[in-house]
Amino acid sequence: MLRSLFRAAGALFCFVGLLSAATVTNPIIWADVPDISIVHVGTKYYMSSTTMHFTPGVPIMESSDMVNWRIISYCQPTLVNCNLTSSGNQYGKGTWASSIRYKNGTFYVLVPSQTANSCFLFTATDPKGPWKETKLPQMHDPSLVLDDDGRNYVVWGGGNISIVELNESLTGTKSGTSRTLLTDPASVAGSGGLRAEGAQVYKHNGYYYIFMICWPNGGMRTEICYRGKSLTGSFEGKVVMKSNGVAQGSLLELNDGSWMGYLFQDNGSVGRCPWLIPVTWQNDWPVFNNGTAPSSFNLASAASQNGPGIVTSDYFPDTKLKLEWQINHNPDNVNWSLSEKPGFFRIKTGRVDPDFVTARNTLTQRAFGPKCSGRTVLDVSGMKDGDVAGLGALQKKYGFVGVKKNGTSNSIVMYNGNSQVATAALSQNKVYLRIDMDYTNRTDKATFFYSLDSVNWKAIGNTLQMSYDMPHFVGYRFALFNYATKSTGGTADFDWFEIGSSVNQKIDLYPGTGITPKQNSRISLSNGFAFTVKRDNGLQMLEYSVPTAGNVEMKIFDLKGSLICTPVNGYAAAGTHKIPLNQFLLANKKYCVTMKHNNATYTANDVKIFE
Repeated sequence: MLRSLFRAAGALFCFVGLLSAATVTNPIIWADVPDISIVHVGTKYYMSSTTMHFTPGVPIMESSDMVNWRIISYCQPTLVNCNLTSSGNQYGKGTWASSIRYKNGTFYVLVPSQTANSCFLFTATDPKGPWKETKLPQMHDPSLVLDDDGRNYVVWGGGNISIVELNESLTGTKSGTSRTLLTDPASVAGSGGLRAEGAQVYKHNGYYYIFMICWPNGGMRTEICYRGKSLTGSFEGKVVMKSNGVAQGSLLELNDGSWMGYLFQDNGSVGRCPWLIPVTWQNDWPVFNNGTAPSSFNLASAASQNGPGIVTSDYFPDTKLKLEWQINHNPDNVNWSLSEKPGFFRIKTGRVDPDFVTARNTLTQRAFGPKCSGRTVLDVSGMKDGDVAGLGALQKKYGFVGVKKNGTSNSIVMYNGNSQVATAALSQNKVYLRIDMDYTNRTDKATFFYSLDSVNWKAIGNTLQMSYDMPHFVGYRFALFNYATKSTGGTADFDWFEIGSSVNQKIDLYPGTGITPKQNSRISLSNGFAFTVKRDNGLQMLEYSVPTAGNVEMKIFDLKGSLICTPVNGYAAAGTHKIPLNQFLLANKKYCVTMKHNNATYTANDVKIFE
């Protein structure tokens, strides 16, 4: 009887689990997250990926269900020899395909550097860092093997796959141990084309499994697998996935005991996007969903997908960049700041550059599909003659909307590559910029907009037909930039950046920080006079109250006594009034506020308008 009750309870649990299973849609991250390597530690999963020439390098992401991911650290704060000069660049280089492992309380990430001509082994006891760096010889697409017997190896290469043993301290290779492990393993899939690379080794049930990608002539990106009982013995191989070009990766066991493959797909100009493939086992061979890459499937252990998870809006409230940001190449740290003008990201020009893709300190976040929108507000008051600043769609075939200063005049411009396509007059120091991107069915189009009040948007220029270009070897990114064409020292100040699936949607991974989600409590001046500043979808709104009708003059000063703005100056009826404040560039700091009503003046000193 008791056993029957247990069976019934188990069946009910399984039934409830099926009812609550989430539908997983591929790609799980519709953004550029290629060369993924994942390790399962406890109840968490940790992933490393490739970001090429962006700094910091080698992002580490964390997930509780393999579906929803957040960036938690970077292994390499500064890339080796990855500088952007006016005469040279390292686009498409930097760090490439990595391998993440865990053993005995330590995380290991092995990554090759195309600019250092070497590999780096990063170790940490906490995946959030700090990470310790050890330099090793260069190896293409290395897979780290921390074997059960205490010996350690790297399986690596392209075409033929090699193996080398590491010394006990993991600080170098053992002399005389390098050899070919697999000769032309891509032959099981066909001839010619891209031969095998991207090796990842997984040990299970007494076998070493080596997963690789190839792309034979007349075929597609194909996942192959070789298995053997010993790293010194023979291997046999077969094709395990040839579907929709989904390939390169490995597999692991989930928290619930099921198995999952992780691979990625070239997805047009948005980049290379990760997929999950359910895996079963037959005769000690992994079966990837019967050889078909599913567009969706149910996964009982997963939560609902909540967006890309690796991009966020930002209002720059701190002196440290959020983890979702990366700078194009190594930064020039003396010429960008989050503290010179609190609440703003400032780029100062430190040299003269010819164009957008040579500009230093360009701040980027990934674009994502199927559609996305990025918006920012730019203060141009510090720009100098010849400066160009704004919001770009970064890749070799780029486009941007921004501001160009000519003499003492500013104009809004749209560029499609090196060609200026359109211009519009600008007579104020603040302008809102926006780019919408559409990746639906690989449409791969970007459109550009500007606004003088953040409410009324005007299209400018033409449509950028985006394309994934190999010299850059990454998907498109939103980019905040500033560069000089005549003289140095000009500044561009970005008050905030918002990103979402449309202009009306906003992703904020840090709710409660900055000035957007919250506003300060209502500030009472005296005798019924009060005000507060709110923010709604990027629009700063002043709400003020007067107890009786009359002429009202409201002024906002900085703490040194300099007048910032006079948002109210005229007759106001008794009651509460709302007006936009966006033209005045109020930041997340303290001010002095005066309100004059008829012949009486009311003052609030040292008040923080925003929390």
